[in-house]
Amino acid sequence: MANWLLKSEPDSYGWDDLVRDGSTEWDGVRNHAAAGHLRAMALGDRALFYHSGKDKAAVGVARIARTARPDGNDGWVSVRVEPDHALPRAVPLKAMKAEDALKEMAMLRQSRLSVSPVSDAEWAVVMELAEPK
Repeated sequence: MANWLLKSEPDSYGWDDLVRDGSTEWDGVRNHAAAGHLRAMALGDRALFYHSGKDKAAVGVARIARTARPDGNDGWVSVRVEPDHALPRAVPLKAMKAEDALKEMAMLRQSRLSVSPVSDAEWAVVMELAEPK
């Protein structure tokens, strides 16, 4: 099982929308690197649901419910995601940047990517940051 991070503007489609809908098609990704990550996703992989824009925080964990399929006729792909659980506490970008163990995290190094991998070690750190203090 692999781990990922999916970014979304909460005003466009946020965690509460995913919970309400029960699942969604993660489509509209038009960056080659991010689309490559979508192609690499496997059924059951986990993904941090990250609110970009003004919130800038990981807020939940989603699961990949269907692997990549074509998103249009131009070579792009989409996956199906469903909510797993809300994080006990949102993990702000500022907290992630303050953690030395996350300094190589893809999302922090390539902040413009909407889909990026998360290592098992990075996942564990984010989950620890999400625990209530």
